[in-house]
Amino acid sequence: MATPTRIIGSYLSPYVRKALVVLELKGVAYEIDPIVPFLGDDRFSQLSPLRRVPVLIDDAVTLSDSSVICQYLEDRYPTPAVYPAAIADRARARWLEEYADTRMGEVFIWRLFNEVAIKPFVWGGATDAAVVEKTLNEEIPEILTYLESQVPAEGFLFGALSIADISLAVFFRNAAFARFQVDAAGWPRTAAFIASVLASEPFQRLKPYED
Repeated sequence: MATPTRIIGSYLSPYVRKALVVLELKGVAYEIDPIVPFLGDDRFSQLSPLRRVPVLIDDAVTLSDSSVICQYLEDRYPTPAVYPAAIADRARARWLEEYADTRMGEVFIWRLFNEVAIKPFVWGGATDAAVVEKTLNEEIPEILTYLESQVPAEGFLFGALSIADISLAVFFRNAAFARFQVDAAGWPRTAAFIASVLASEPFQRLKPYED
């Protein structure tokens, strides 16, 4: 019997969310093991040497890193595609995925979500108000201004829901848990775009578990 696809990681991780949205979009059945990476034991280190989630385990491979996992799912289950067909569009989608994973991850997760939610409620530490203030007043506006120049006035980036849309939107779900919403007056395209992506069916199917 084939090993069912298993995802190790928390529903609250944006990187796990990215992989789960792709699985949902492609209709691949999966099970989730909701491990918290910084509490995992040595067995987790063997599966994910960098101690990052998600980890995908199926009948063929064990993989960590959300981008590697999503590309694997695209290659194994090509329909519906989540990467654009045109070479230039595919390259741009990969760039936006990388921008989201690195810059947005640093700001939205480590400087906002970690300070507002993880530190006080998981570790019992104090939120660094100065970090949060700089994040909200300088770093997030910089990101939103860049996204405003990239996202379409309506619809998705490449016609259908793609890895680029998914990669950008997953971080705004965590931002909402930290009580942050995009100011539609300042960044109208970005606000409408994120709302549209988060309202898509794959995201909505995950919402009850995240809540």
